[in-house]
Amino acid sequence: MQLYNTLHGAKEPFSPARDNRVSLYACGITAYDLCHIGHARSAVVFDVLVRHLRAKGFEVAFARNFTDVDDKIINRANQEGLSSKEVAEKYIAAFHEDMDRLSVLRADVEPKATEHIPDMIELTEKLISQGNAYATSSGDVYFRVRSFADYGKLSGRNPDEMRAGARVEPGEEKEDPLDFALWKAAKPGEPFWDSPWGQGRPGWHLECSAMNETLFELPIDIHGGGKDLIFPHHENEIAQSEAASGKEFARFWVHNGFVQIDAEKMAKSLGNFKTIREILESFHPETLRFFLLTRHYRSPVDFTAQAMEEAEKNVHRIYTAKLALEQELERKKWSQGPLPEDLGKELDGLEQEWAEAMDDDLNTAAALASVFGVVRLANRIMEDKAWRKTEAAKAMYTRILDLFAAWGESLGLFTRPSSEFLEEFKAVRVLRKGVDPAQVEKLVAKRTDAKKNKDFATADTIRDQLAEMSVEVRDTPAGPVWDLL
Repeated sequence: MQLYNTLHGAKEPFSPARDNRVSLYACGITAYDLCHIGHARSAVVFDVLVRHLRAKGFEVAFARNFTDVDDKIINRANQEGLSSKEVAEKYIAAFHEDMDRLSVLRADVEPKATEHIPDMIELTEKLISQGNAYATSSGDVYFRVRSFADYGKLSGRNPDEMRAGARVEPGEEKEDPLDFALWKAAKPGEPFWDSPWGQGRPGWHLECSAMNETLFELPIDIHGGGKDLIFPHHENEIAQSEAASGKEFARFWVHNGFVQIDAEKMAKSLGNFKTIREILESFHPETLRFFLLTRHYRSPVDFTAQAMEEAEKNVHRIYTAKLALEQELERKKWSQGPLPEDLGKELDGLEQEWAEAMDDDLNTAAALASVFGVVRLANRIMEDKAWRKTEAAKAMYTRILDLFAAWGESLGLFTRPSSEFLEEFKAVRVLRKGVDPAQVEKLVAKRTDAKKNKDFATADTIRDQLAEMSVEVRDTPAGPVWDLL
């Protein structure tokens, strides 16, 4: 298995530092608002990474933190008339609700910054004692960037060039404009903790360093997050942790790309900010998850209504094939006779392509191409009158469904009972398209009566009327079934 390591700018073979155990830490949310689609992408990417590592037999210890003390949380608390703790708890609960809907597994450990204040103070004291940090007269503590020779190694930035454009804000007592806060002196009305430097709270970068060192043995195997965290957050984590420990902090740095909205960067100022909840008012959660996996995780993904509708069609196509396979297996009688040998070889090849795609830096886009290759193969067998009822076909159906189950477990997709899912899926689409199910049912019943009475002209007229409503009717042995086009 290969992963792209931001630290070295290349794909590298991955294996854990300690036996079969993988330590993985992903930066979580600052809990002050509802999660947007960018949060969804990062969470889904690392969820799939964890799932795939476990499918390969690794024992994964996965941590994803919550920043529950921060300027943004304090500002929101003042706006809502709540305490910072109440604000953080409110939006952490909302995060969990959103992630549960997207089938994102809970991390094994979800540390909160406020639970690790003593660890942060201890780390800061060590950095001061080593000369890597300094306290100011106002009670702030800063990391001395010039004391860490490797600063800039993750982001590829040159400290001398960064210093040229940096400035010290009024009231700051930095020795160097590049120095960053480890501890911030308390301001009136803010939450605070006692420390050797007076009452205050931790800086953002310090939180993750302290939590990582408390939870895991260094170096951790994989540290991840969105590309926006490479600098300054992850760069500063490396500086703090490696200066304090003298050890490598993380072996692999994995970063996912941004989400764009209609080819523009998503931003509240542009009025194109999309929360997960807003999207799920119109689309099924599995559609959003599928959409997020249709591009390689390091590439930007462009969110558009058209792209979501295309994802919706593809999710429907997979579940429809899965349901058809399950229904075929309900057959009581099977005939003898082989399938063409090349069909089995084709499935072998698709299975190999899937494995290679997932092991090649988690290429979910290529892996999904293998899924659709299997869907096409399954449909060819089921549509062939000579093959579909044979014992050999039965074995093939079972094997394909087993593959769907295994692959679905890795992707967090198409694991739901097919019939139940398709009904739920249809309800979401019906609501978005403004179709009246009762009206459709009446028209379908009239069409059925017309066909029974051999009034095919009326039946065709009703079929056309339904098509204008984006409704398709299929006649099955069990009766007519309708769905949206």
